[in-house]
Amino acid sequence: MRRNLVVGNWKMHGSRPANAELLAALAGGRPYGADVAVCVPFVFLNETAATLAGSDIRWGAQDVSAHEQGAYTGEVSAAMLHECGCRYAIVGHSERRAYHAESDALVALKAQAALARGVTPIVCVGETLAEREAGQTEAVVKRQLSVVIHQLAHCAAEMVVAYEPVWAIGTGRTATPEQAQAVHAVLRAQLQAATGRGDQMRIIYGGSVKADNAATLFAQADIDGGLIGGAALKAADFIAICRAAP
Repeated sequence: MRRNLVVGNWKMHGSRPANAELLAALAGGRPYGADVAVCVPFVFLNETAATLAGSDIRWGAQDVSAHEQGAYTGEVSAAMLHECGCRYAIVGHSERRAYHAESDALVALKAQAALARGVTPIVCVGETLAEREAGQTEAVVKRQLSVVIHQLAHCAAEMVVAYEPVWAIGTGRTATPEQAQAVHAVLRAQLQAATGRGDQMRIIYGGSVKADNAATLFAQADIDGGLIGGAALKAADFIAICRAAP
């Protein structure tokens, strides 16, 4: 059985007072039936670690450098994240791909760098609206994932995959459970073909997941939780989503 995973992606939001309130509420809402984590801005990692220490809620970063160390101004290495106790690092989010021109190859290198330091990469894949309307969804997500699988080789089974249709991120539009499941099934088959543990790997869904649609999405056979954006900033909503993942 795959244990569901719900990850809050705070993006570029947060302040010390707001974070403390949100994390206290999240910790107070335990126990959850799923694994729960928050991926916070780099500057809040140490405070998040201190607040969540001793709990079963994990924390992570929203990006990681492909480089181990060196003259890379503004970059944060996987070794640094490991020192902060990070369990996860999001790589290849559509906003990074779009705003920072991250290629499939770079995403794969970031995933590799994270795993080398014991940080689990959450590898994001997803199509734009134009690609979906052109019938290219399957080709796009399989291409994005195949580069990572090739780069990670025998370690590929250690990653988490997140399907996030770009057209549903922050737009209020959500893929229907059937649409999401169809893509997750494609990704599952790709993982099964590439590793001996494809059935055990977690594939989570992101894209305007809310308290009122989470349970239906998470009930799908190949959806193993969610990567949550805006709703993760509201304690009551995020707690409800976490509780919707059995």
